[in-house]
Amino acid sequence: MTENYTALYEQHKKLGASFTDFGGWQMPLKYSSELAEHHAVRRSAGLFDLSHMGEVWVTGPEAAAFLDYALVGKISAMSVGKAKYSLICQEDGGIIDDLITYRRGDATFLVVPNAGNAKVVVAALAERAAGFDVTVKDVSAETSLIAVQGPKAEAILLALVPAEQHPLVKELKYYAAVEAEINGQDLLVARTGYTGEDGFEVYIPNEDAAGLWDALLELGAGHGLIPAGLASRDSLRLEAGMPLYGNELSRYVNAYAAGLGPVVSLAKESDFVGKEALTAIKAAGVGMSIGQKLVGLKGLGRRAARAHYSVLKNGTLIGEVTSGQPSPTLGYPVALAYVDVEHAEPGTVLDVDLRGKPEAFEVVALPFYKRAK
Repeated sequence: MTENYTALYEQHKKLGASFTDFGGWQMPLKYSSELAEHHAVRRSAGLFDLSHMGEVWVTGPEAAAFLDYALVGKISAMSVGKAKYSLICQEDGGIIDDLITYRRGDATFLVVPNAGNAKVVVAALAERAAGFDVTVKDVSAETSLIAVQGPKAEAILLALVPAEQHPLVKELKYYAAVEAEINGQDLLVARTGYTGEDGFEVYIPNEDAAGLWDALLELGAGHGLIPAGLASRDSLRLEAGMPLYGNELSRYVNAYAAGLGPVVSLAKESDFVGKEALTAIKAAGVGMSIGQKLVGLKGLGRRAARAHYSVLKNGTLIGEVTSGQPSPTLGYPVALAYVDVEHAEPGTVLDVDLRGKPEAFEVVALPFYKRAK
């Protein structure tokens, strides 16, 4: 697999990061302790390099109508300045990727796919653009993305924003974005994240990314901010019950089984790719009354479940774990798993086969962790 390096690779090396391959990118797994990085995000703040994510501008008179067709959500209903979580699906309803779309103008949208899926999503959008007056432009290769996540995130970011623009940041709602001057540059800043905490993601040209990264590290140190890698990002998103493509989501999974039915707009008048299949899936109850459903599992013992471990009921195979590990915040093991719908009710006790030894887990409502407002 081709190795890609973000514009911040040298910064990570200087900080002593351990690297791992993620979607073809060499990304920091951790800097010192993934546990310390996890707790920093929950208690103060963590700084993440997300520059492996894709950035695709969709513009033109029919941009909104095109995205209504290409994605499962009603993108045309979004207000300028807002963001929306959605899916891009196959004709059969299988998930190609989950992504966020930002509406930056009446006919201007920024679509952000996952790292390993960026090229596939760009190709799918380009193919689906046929017949629409729209331009699809992939700017992933020249764009970096830096995230500050945690309860101190706002205070840290404000240190780099002129006082007269502080209200822009303070009043920014969750799943919204705004142009603001950050570290002397006009940049797009979004109040989104993948950790279950408050936080911001800043889009910046590659050549300016190192300067912003260093400034945030320096100014955030007094607030307890530390750099954080993919290991802590994974444990944080798992506690928050957020799916990861390749684990909980894939081309073989539909939105209803994954608990993402609310993001599918079957009611929108226009057609969209996958609409017929998803309409039939919902009518049949797949992922709701038959088939399998994604659930949260709380360990009743101390041993953690891991991806691909079997889930059992009275010794019978009824599902499989997709993600699992000890929860640093909650102090017990947590996992996500697809299980047969008849065993998916919260309160149901199931067993996970931990290398030949069954361990009890209870089905619980997601998320496992929810921050105090």
